[in-house]
Amino acid sequence: MWMWILGVVGGLVVLVLVALTGLVVSMRTKNRRGLAVVRRLGRFGRPSALRAGAGEPGTRTSVIHHVGRRSGTAYSTPIGVYPMDGDFLVFLPYGPDVDWLRNVLAAGAAELRTGGETHQVRPRLAEPAEAQPYLSAWDRRVVRLFGVTDFLVLERVRADVEGTP
Repeated sequence: MWMWILGVVGGLVVLVLVALTGLVVSMRTKNRRGLAVVRRLGRFGRPSALRAGAGEPGTRTSVIHHVGRRSGTAYSTPIGVYPMDGDFLVFLPYGPDVDWLRNVLAAGAAELRTGGETHQVRPRLAEPAEAQPYLSAWDRRVVRLFGVTDFLVLERVRADVEGTP
């Protein structure tokens, strides 16, 4: 009986380790098929993150509101942001080739809801050297583990320049 239980538990541990290794390898190598699988699995978490109050006070997840570059449809995507000298930093584990980012870059603007506040923001891609000082020690380890080299800065549109093009 115990051997059977140990065999099942051992098999599950091996399965989890193989899945985590596959995740890390896919993320580090930016393997298109692997990233597609990870993105598909991530789609299950998006609605629950939005329902859980992403962007509201006390939540760790923010929401970026953007418009589809072809469809014109309004979208809300949960993202993690870090404070960056009055602006916001996002690390891009899937790289820059994701729909929400292409929409935001094409529009040149978006609306970010974080900590219960809504901000008009302008996107720009950033180099790792610019982003690293704003990440916690834990997040720097995660960035290294997954080989993240792409970062996005969401610059707040200040009230005094909001009306200027």
